[in-house]
Amino acid sequence: MAVEIEAKMRLHHTDALITRLQELGATLTHQISETNSYFDTAEGTLKCTDQGLRTRVEVANAGKPNETITTRITHKGPRTMGQLKSRLESELDVDNARDAAALLGALGYHHVLSFEKRRIRYELDGCNVELDELPIIGRFIEIEGSSEDAVLAVREKLGLADEPLIRSSYIAMLKTHQQESHSSETMIQFEDEATVVQG
Repeated sequence: MAVEIEAKMRLHHTDALITRLQELGATLTHQISETNSYFDTAEGTLKCTDQGLRTRVEVANAGKPNETITTRITHKGPRTMGQLKSRLESELDVDNARDAAALLGALGYHHVLSFEKRRIRYELDGCNVELDELPIIGRFIEIEGSSEDAVLAVREKLGLADEPLIRSSYIAMLKTHQQESHSSETMIQFEDEATVVQG
């Protein structure tokens, strides 16, 4: 079990930030496409207790010799108090998303929402710097590291110290959009043809 510590912010100028990462000597590690599927009980027990349960199909470096496809079940515990979002996280790699969903269903968890995400991952000073794009809600940057000090130091290096922190998860933002638009879709995808592998 690991502790996830992250700073999430809105990403306004992707090209400028990539240039800054390159100037700082950051290492580009992966270009990733994801399908994230979230689960909960019929009563919404996990949401009510600030927990998350998902499966993720991650395709890294698609079409390249080092392409990898990973399917993973992740449980996120409640967030702890602090300047940054911090929570316990447990992960388990599995063979495929369909069997994972069947397993979670047998345990009483039902599919709530799936969404696609595109991510460019850099490594800088021991932290993952992840440039994310999602349908509907747009672009974000997440800085993840082993301590608040490490994450905040990278945030400062990137010139983002004054950028407001976002504590909401992507699924929470997408669910809010659905409620406001009265949408009942259970799969949120990009509108172009570069659809993510789902299972």
